[in-house]
Amino acid sequence: MHHYAIFETDAGFCGIAWGESGIVRFQLPTTDAAGTERLLQRRLPDAVPGTPPPPVAETIAAAKAYFAGRETDFSACVLDLGGRDAFAREIYAAARRVGWGHTTTYGTLAREVGAGPEAARDVGRAMAENPVPLIIPCHRVLAAGGRLGGFSAPGGTTAKLRMLALEGIDLAPEPAQQSFAF
Repeated sequence: MHHYAIFETDAGFCGIAWGESGIVRFQLPTTDAAGTERLLQRRLPDAVPGTPPPPVAETIAAAKAYFAGRETDFSACVLDLGGRDAFAREIYAAARRVGWGHTTTYGTLAREVGAGPEAARDVGRAMAENPVPLIIPCHRVLAAGGRLGGFSAPGGTTAKLRMLALEGIDLAPEPAQQSFAF
């Protein structure tokens, strides 16, 4: 049985879901509580609203602090990543070691778990399927050369840029294609 709660932050409404073994889902902010709840229930249709137990309440407080721009560490949050393969769990563990204000790349994470650079796409797929963004900080994982890369959460790369900016990371926008002047 999974339970969930919707809560408001400075960035909008977030959602969190948990079971007996830990947090199973985190929904990044949207503009309204009903939209956040729909997104969360799409992934966990049998979950019901509940009162967060102390560890989940602490994670909610940390998420509120994060979106208020205060340095936050989610590494102690207990997660239930059941259903994820061993490679994804290794990648998620490596991503969780990337702290506030720091970034890494898909290729670097692949190397950290003993895979070659060809596994960077697999890392990208694991990040896109991350069930607990923010807690597993996929927004801190960039493409080769420090380029922004993608972001599958609501708001896409704009949300990723905002989250990085909260941490003091300012990525210059990717330059538009230039034409030659003759």
